[in-house]
Amino acid sequence: MPERTPRRRSTGRGVLGGAARIGILLLLWTVIIGGVVLGYFALTLPDTGDLTRAERRPSVTIFAADGSLLTTFGDLFGQPLSLQEISPYLPKAVIATEDHRFYSHFGIDPIGLLRASFANLAAGHIVQGGSTITQQLAKNLFLTPERSLARKVRETLLALWLEHRFTKNQILEIYLNRVYLGAGTYGVDAAAHRYFGKSARRTTLYESAAIAGLLKAPTRFNPTRDREKAAARTAQVLVSMVEAGIVTEAQAAGAIKERTTLATVAVTRPGARYFADWIAEQLADFAGSNSRDLTVTTTLDVGLQAEAEATIAETLARDGPKAAVSQGALVAMSPEYFAQTAPDLIANNSIAYLRRDGHAQPRHGS
Repeated sequence: MPERTPRRRSTGRGVLGGAARIGILLLLWTVIIGGVVLGYFALTLPDTGDLTRAERRPSVTIFAADGSLLTTFGDLFGQPLSLQEISPYLPKAVIATEDHRFYSHFGIDPIGLLRASFANLAAGHIVQGGSTITQQLAKNLFLTPERSLARKVRETLLALWLEHRFTKNQILEIYLNRVYLGAGTYGVDAAAHRYFGKSARRTTLYESAAIAGLLKAPTRFNPTRDREKAAARTAQVLVSMVEAGIVTEAQAAGAIKERTTLATVAVTRPGARYFADWIAEQLADFAGSNSRDLTVTTTLDVGLQAEAEATIAETLARDGPKAAVSQGALVAMSPEYFAQTAPDLIANNSIAYLRRDGHAQPRHGS
């Protein structure tokens, strides 16, 4: 009996020693494999040499003869602004709603990730994101929107690189000047001009909250698409700012009363797209092919155009079915040329013409 006790002890030590060796080997292989994987992703990261390059179509803004907006083409970038130049409400609104621990984390927010994971698990679907502003900047600057583990790993590595390479204020400044904010706008200055007709230097508390609210879903909360949704989202941002101690409840309540500022959003004039498309086709002959943003003032008479369109629509509705016609066209010309050529045009092709006084005179073709 006394001889069995040491055997049991030696057997127990042997099992523990073997398990320890296996554990160490597994740990070493995990580190090796993890290092290889991270090395692969590090070697396949996109070029980070030029953060200021903006891949976009030049913007073209087309106005009627009276200065009213017809339409815009391309991507709209505002003037790059420093944090000191931007309205103080805007960066605070963005931090409050997107990443309120921005100044305390290292590019990745473990607390935010855990909170988002529990919230998504409880809801049964994704209701919160755990990405920091730095991660969003990494994705916006260097990566595609695809949802994959490989992209997430690269996003994390790039976020760590950005935090090492730049200060927090520099990261926030680049983000605010480059982020997409709906309606073809990139950067807070372009968004401020597009939605409120002013520079991001002068946005109010409410306007700043409205712009920050676009970050969650630029299309869904775009004021040009749904002002009520945009207003509700703006209220949520203001609540976040109150919870973060940035503004008081009284300031937030006062800002909500200013929601009428959304009424200044410029809306593309209906019926102008065909004319604008034709103008865009001619631009290369006048301005050449380059990356400059252009502003074009045309000779289009908005009042006469509206009357012409109404006349065509009325004539087609009245006479179209009898003539088996569903479309019409209008030729506009100077009074002098009209006097010479109108009789032939009316007799052969036209449904209606406009008299010299601008009133419609219906005529029926053969």
